[in-house]
Amino acid sequence: MADILPFGSWTSPVTSELLVEQVVNLSDPLADGSELYWLERRPTEGGRQVIVRCSADGELTDLLAPPWSARTRVHEYGGLPYAVRDGTVWFAAVADQRLYRLDRRSGDPRPITAEPPAPAAWRYAAPTPTPDGRFLVCVRERHGDSGVVNDLVAVSADGSGPGIVVLASGRDFYGTPAVSPVGRRVAFCCWDHPRMPWDGCELWEIDLPAAVLPVGAAPLTSSGDSLASPAGRRLAGGADGEGGKGEEAITQPRYGPGGELYYVSDRTGWWNLYRADAGAGGRAGAGDSTALAPLEAEFASPDWVFGLSNYAVLGDGTVVACCFSGGVSQLGVLRDGSLEPIPSDYLAFACVRPYGTGVVTLAASPTLAPALVTVDVATGEHHVLRRSRETNLDEGYLSRPRPLELSGPDGSPVHVLLYPPTNRDHEAPPGERPPLVVSVHGGPTSVSSPTLDYGVQYLTSRGFAVAAVNYSGSSGYGRHYRRRLEGQWGVLDVADCEHAALALAAAGEADRDRLCIHGGSAGGYTVLCAATFGTVFAAGASYYGVADPAVLARDTHKFESRYLDGLIGPWPEASRRYEERSPLAHAGEIAMPLIVFQGLEDRVVPPNQAELIVEALRANGRPVAYLAYEGEDHGFRRAENIVRTAEAELYFYGKVLGFEPADHIEPVVIDNLEALRPR
Repeated sequence: MADILPFGSWTSPVTSELLVEQVVNLSDPLADGSELYWLERRPTEGGRQVIVRCSADGELTDLLAPPWSARTRVHEYGGLPYAVRDGTVWFAAVADQRLYRLDRRSGDPRPITAEPPAPAAWRYAAPTPTPDGRFLVCVRERHGDSGVVNDLVAVSADGSGPGIVVLASGRDFYGTPAVSPVGRRVAFCCWDHPRMPWDGCELWEIDLPAAVLPVGAAPLTSSGDSLASPAGRRLAGGADGEGGKGEEAITQPRYGPGGELYYVSDRTGWWNLYRADAGAGGRAGAGDSTALAPLEAEFASPDWVFGLSNYAVLGDGTVVACCFSGGVSQLGVLRDGSLEPIPSDYLAFACVRPYGTGVVTLAASPTLAPALVTVDVATGEHHVLRRSRETNLDEGYLSRPRPLELSGPDGSPVHVLLYPPTNRDHEAPPGERPPLVVSVHGGPTSVSSPTLDYGVQYLTSRGFAVAAVNYSGSSGYGRHYRRRLEGQWGVLDVADCEHAALALAAAGEADRDRLCIHGGSAGGYTVLCAATFGTVFAAGASYYGVADPAVLARDTHKFESRYLDGLIGPWPEASRRYEERSPLAHAGEIAMPLIVFQGLEDRVVPPNQAELIVEALRANGRPVAYLAYEGEDHGFRRAENIVRTAEAELYFYGKVLGFEPADHIEPVVIDNLEALRPR
C-alpha cells in the first residue's frame, strides 16, 4: 500500500547522485570502416570530453588520457571537434583550441596547427578530411585586437606542406563543410549579421584549389559567383533571397556516393530534405533542386553547434533520416517522396550517420536513456553500442509525458509536454493538487522532446508535476511557429508559459498557488521576466539567465552579438524596448522568490548579469539565493555542481512552498527569507 504524504515530500530512488552516477553525455558518432567513434562528456571527470573507439568486435578504447579533452569553442557553443579516417584521429583540444593529430600506433597527440598569439585565439571546428587524407577542411575562428574573423580553410593533415589554405572568406560565419567523394569540391553554408543561420543563409559550392586537390588531379575551371577565392556557385538562399529577404534557412549539406549534393531547407515553411540537381560538369546547379519528402515535419534543427546530422546517405544511395512532428521524432527511409518509418521503441533521434548497411544514431524515449544505437536498414534491427547511463529504474517511479496542445494568449496553439507526479510508493492526501514546475528550454529556438531526463524525474518522483513548454519560437513546429517570437522575446514566451501553467491548474493538474518556473540561458531570461513582469508564479529558478538584454546585445560574443536584433530590435535604436524588457532595470518590482545559478567562467552570459540582479533583490528585501561555481561556464559539467544544483533548487522550493523534502540537503542561504508571505 502506498504511503500518503504531501506532494514534494515523497521519498524517491531518483537521488541527486543518480543524476551523474555512471552517466556520460554521448554525441557525434562517426564511422571509419567497421569501427565506430564517438564523444563522451563525463561529469565525474570534471566534464572532460573523451573520444572513444569501438572496434568491430565491440571493444571500447578511450583515445584521450587525462587531462586531454576534445572540445571546440568556435561560436563559443562549439560542436563537432574531431574527425577520423583510416584510424587517424584529429581533434581540437579544449585547453588551447589547436588541432591535434593522433595516429593509431603513436603515443601522445601532436599539434598540426600553430600556437596562437594569445591563449585559444585561433580555433577550429568541424574538421572534415579530404578523401586522400592530406587535408582537413574546417571552420577557423581568429580572435584579435580588431575583432573576430571567421573563414573556411584547409589544414594540412600532418602539419606540413602548405600549412593552411584559405578556401572562403569575407562572410561573417561559415557552417559545417562537406567534401565531395573525389575531393574536388566543398559545399557549405554561410551567412552575415544580423541573421542567425536559422533566419536565412546561403548554400555555396566551391572548387578546391590546386594545392588541396588529390595528387595528380588537374584543377577544375568554372564560372559563377565569386566567394573571395576560388570561384564558387551559390546554390540556394541569398542576401535578398530567392524568395525574399533571405527567407530560407539552409543546413546540413553533404554529398552522396555519386557526388550528388543534398541539403535541408525551410523554403516551404518546414525544414525538408532536397537534392541539388547536377549541371554542367557534374556540378550542382544553382536554383534547381528536388524535394525528397515534402512534409509538414522538420528534418533539421537550428545550427547552434557544428556537426548536426538528421540524415545519412548510404553507400548505395539510400537516404535514412529522422524528422520531428507532433512532439516526437521518427527514423525512416526516404522512398517515393515519403518517409517510410523504421519500427522502434525510441521517440527521439539525433546524430544520424552512415554505418555499414544502415546508420548509427543517438536515440532515446520517455523510459529509455539516450543511447548510441546502430540500425540495419534492411532488417530494422537495433543494436545498442553504449548507453548514457547503465542505471535502470523501476518504471513505477518514471513519469511519462503527455503531449498537449494548449491555447496561448491570442488563442494560438502552445505545445506542452506534461509530466505528472509519479511514485509507486506514495500518494498525496485527498484533494491536494501538486506543485508545478514550468520548464523553459533555452535557445529560445530549442525544443523539449519526450526523452528520459533524470532531472525531470528527480522532481516528479518527489511529487511535482513538470510542464515542458515549447513556447512560441521553439523549433520542430515549422518556420512560422519559430518566427512568432520575432520582436516578442520577453513577452510572448512569458505569456505562453503563464497561460500553460494556468490552464493546467484550471484542469486540476496543478495547485494554482504553487506554480513555479525554471530555465537556463534564454530560458533563464524568461524566468526573470516572469518574476519581474508577471504575477502567476510563486517561485523561480534561473540558470545563467539573461538579466539585462541590453548588456547581452552590447557585450556578448560574435555569434550572438546581433541575435537580439530579431528577438527584440536592433541596438541601440530599440534601446527603450530593451529597457522595458530588462529584469535588471525593473528589479525593484520583483516580488517572486528566486534562486539563481551561475558559472563564473560563462562567456555567453557573463556572471555580472546574475550578480547584478541578485544584489538588486538583496537590496530590495526580496527572497533570493545565489549559487556560483568556479570553473563552470554556460552549462554545468562537473558532477558535484550538478548534484548541488538539483538539491538546492528542491530545498528552495520547499522553503517557499511550505513542504519538507524527504532528502537530507545541505541548507542553502536564502537572503530575506523572512519576507516570504506565510503559506
